[in-house]
Amino acid sequence: MEKFSIKGGVNLKGEVVISGSKNSSVALLPAALMAGSRVTIENLPDISDIQTLAELLMYLGARVEKNGPGSLTIYPHNLFQWQAPYYLVKKLRASYYLLGSLLSRLGKAVVPLPGGCILGPRPIDQHIKGLTALGARVKVKDGMVTLKAEELKGAEIYLDVVTVGATINIMLAAVKAKGKTIIENAAKEPEIVDLANFLNSMGAEVVGAGTDVIKIYGVKELTGTSHMVIPDRIEAGTYILAAAGTNGEVLVREVIPKHLDAVIAKLREVNANLEVGEDWIRVKGCPHPQPTNIKTYPYPGFPTDLQAPIMPLLIKARGTSIVTENVFEGRFKHVDEIKRMGANIMLEGRSAIIEGGNSLTSAPVKAMDLRAGAALMIAALIADGESIISGIDHIDRGYENIEEKLNQMGAGIKRITCSNEQEAVSR
Repeated sequence: MEKFSIKGGVNLKGEVVISGSKNSSVALLPAALMAGSRVTIENLPDISDIQTLAELLMYLGARVEKNGPGSLTIYPHNLFQWQAPYYLVKKLRASYYLLGSLLSRLGKAVVPLPGGCILGPRPIDQHIKGLTALGARVKVKDGMVTLKAEELKGAEIYLDVVTVGATINIMLAAVKAKGKTIIENAAKEPEIVDLANFLNSMGAEVVGAGTDVIKIYGVKELTGTSHMVIPDRIEAGTYILAAAGTNGEVLVREVIPKHLDAVIAKLREVNANLEVGEDWIRVKGCPHPQPTNIKTYPYPGFPTDLQAPIMPLLIKARGTSIVTENVFEGRFKHVDEIKRMGANIMLEGRSAIIEGGNSLTSAPVKAMDLRAGAALMIAALIADGESIISGIDHIDRGYENIEEKLNQMGAGIKRITCSNEQEAVSR
């Protein structure tokens, strides 16, 4: 059992280099199983989700070699197993991408319903709808999803809701399906584009990624390739918000600013001082944050993954801010924890009403999911005194060396180990 001890009242100063995208990497690794020869992926983040996926690939028969920091080579030649084990699948949501990749490669897949952060209902009905349209026979029983298909055939698929997961799974299954597949109302996230570029470098024909209509022309074989993962826009956004929340001055390097247009626009509304370059963003303080209203939407809207991390900044703003969560209804689990630190927040349905201007004070709090954990870290940096955050295994799932990166900017964060008994007492 590990926790973070965080000393508050700091102004972050310095620079931080952004790692590769978590949300992109967790799709690229399952996609590598479909190649006919070795695949090398660079700029992978060093996080527990990637380590778990590497274990899953090896369990299925692939050979995985670490070349150095952020670089893995996958040899998928001897893939023989089509059933993923629950003890690994339960650790991350993205394990469901094995449905599309194993179905495409082996014609069958058995994958337990996935784990990861509990953010309210996240059904896989659109995944099943798309894979069924391509010719798969699907059975969901006792927490297991079983897929079989003698031959996959292209189809026209309209997604009832915009969903990144279903868009990716259909793309994975369709690249080797016979004929043309059209995905309408597709997700437009940068991670979708990164996956399409990766698949195309293996010989696939994917057109329209980044728009709401993606066309896939099936090919017989995919070859090996090398690929560089795009920067993690959510990690970049988290450090930008941490810098603004602490009225700091931070240079965020190796980022694609276009991917953060909605966040940059909202921060300027809040009165943050930002400079934007070709591959960098500099935060130059936010001494008097202003209240604002935020609504999360699929890309290019304000990202749901930054809804929790922006809250500590809004708590500092004098006046009323309203944050409306339109993507995951269960994504306010951080609110009760931040209220323990003195925040004045009221929940009404899918909206959090923040009465800002109160000072935060230290408290023992618990991260209930990945992005909630990041929000609590920012709140702890702002608060007076020393806060203890438990549940940091969630944070390790998505942020590479987060305490080291923050400490290089002046934070005082220590990772401490305690027993279950100590955990119970501290709560």
